[in-house]
Amino acid sequence: QVQMVESGGGLVQAGGSLRLSCAASGRTFSGYTMAWFRQAPGKEREFVARITWSGGSTYYADSVKGRFTIARDNAKSTVDLQMNSLKPAYTAVYYCAAARICSSRPDLYDYWGQGTQVTVSS
Repeated sequence: QVQMVESGGGLVQAGGSLRLSCAASGRTFSGYTMAWFRQAPGKEREFVARITWSGGSTYYADSVKGRFTIARDNAKSTVDLQMNSLKPAYTAVYYCAAARICSSRPDLYDYWGQGTQVTVSS
């Protein structure tokens, strides 16, 4: 059974930092792109960042470029999201996901975690 478990969310003041982590298990994720998405109340789930299997290619939403960094450790089957200079607009539930193709479309992702809440206060 595939499991993806996020951790590291919480409450932080604007300008602060958080590091999210996602641990994947239950199958090999060789060749899978890993990504982070987020969903704020009343809004659709949106792409945040993705990283290819090799880690050689990363891509970010414009809204987080320069603030967030995605990284993965294939030996541990983990993917992290370092979030700096956080803004209240980033408040959302953050989800990690895995896909066999490299995409920013959430409907193309095969596996999802349960999400972790990130709240940024002003």
